[in-house]
Amino acid sequence: DLARDHEVLLTIEEGSRGGFGAMVLHLLSETGALDAGGVRVRTLTLPDTYQDHDSPEKMYAEAGLDAKAIVKAALDALPAASGKAEPASNVVSVRRRPR
Repeated sequence: DLARDHEVLLTIEEGSRGGFGAMVLHLLSETGALDAGGVRVRTLTLPDTYQDHDSPEKMYAEAGLDAKAIVKAALDALPAASGKAEPASNVVSVRRRPR
């Protein structure tokens, strides 16, 4: 449903490539959800590099997984043809998995 109803689909994970985002892309590919080219998918992951210990906020920012970087990735993935940007609250849907 998300791929059909949204222009951009972001996956964000505290892991490196090949995790949740890869599985989402695999599922979208298998079900044909990417065939029409309607949804732009971006997977945001931790870089596969050593990170010095710091506060979580600084580490997320360095990795490109802080709120500012996530909103930028969403806005950058939107089509530029509209000529006007929507507020980020209208662009991003957040669904958390149950714990």
